[in-house]
Amino acid sequence: MEGSRIYRYGVNYMPDETKSKVLIVDDEPMNVELLQAYLGSEYVTFSAYNGKEALAKVNEEKPDILLLDVMMPEMNGYDVCKLIRSAEGTQLLPVVMVTALSNREDRIRGVEAGADDFLIKPVDKVELTARIRSLLRIKHLHNSLQQEKDKLEMQNRVRSVLTRIIPTLFKTIPLEQKNMIIHQMTNMVVESMLEGLMGHEGIKSKENPLGNACCMLMNQLGGSFESKPNAENHNSFYLKGTRCPWGAQEAQLNPVLCNLTRGAFARLAERIDYEMDVEVLSTMGNGDEQCIFRFSKQG
Repeated sequence: MEGSRIYRYGVNYMPDETKSKVLIVDDEPMNVELLQAYLGSEYVTFSAYNGKEALAKVNEEKPDILLLDVMMPEMNGYDVCKLIRSAEGTQLLPVVMVTALSNREDRIRGVEAGADDFLIKPVDKVELTARIRSLLRIKHLHNSLQQEKDKLEMQNRVRSVLTRIIPTLFKTIPLEQKNMIIHQMTNMVVESMLEGLMGHEGIKSKENPLGNACCMLMNQLGGSFESKPNAENHNSFYLKGTRCPWGAQEAQLNPVLCNLTRGAFARLAERIDYEMDVEVLSTMGNGDEQCIFRFSKQG
């Protein structure tokens, strides 16, 4: 969240976005401060002091892991955990219950609520950090697998459309009809490519969200694209690709694929509310060494 600040021990500072984020939930401020002291050098920590505040912070700060006290007024840790597990987007959030309760029944209740691990108060620093690292490793692995799954699904969506429409291009039809068909097919494929991309966290980046979205789209399809600023014009930037998502040889055989790429970029510009023109400077489909697109503000 842009401008989000954390107040710890009366100090106001901006969070380090490269560190994993830990949300600490406990109705006792001293317990929160102790865990912050244990974790502050390795993680970005946030705090909440009751169940309702915890749920709000989960949605607001998007933590990577949650340390959750069990015995709290109004809403206990079990109920918080159940709500997190039932909400879309937080079902896989690692939850560690931190509790003074140590009997078997309490642990079973925590597992049934959806807890991933338990820590008994008073918390040992070494054990705390070891358990957090273990759960974060699993989370990062799952995220990597999910990204690969999303990439394959997008590739399959696009290719399933292409296998239906590309053969039409090779039929002997009048040029006017062929151009109309190419335009219609471009729209179909572009919509298939954009499905599921809008709303992705990467698009909400503070710096050049349009460039990030275009790169993300091409890279998910198997390309290698990056955005570069235009040193001569701050209202313009370049998108450069060194690996074609369609395959350079395939793009040379089917020039419509380059039209699909430009169409996808133009549609993304419309979706993100940028008044940008997209200009094709070079493509591997034309035999160039790399693809270069220039984005410039209209007018």
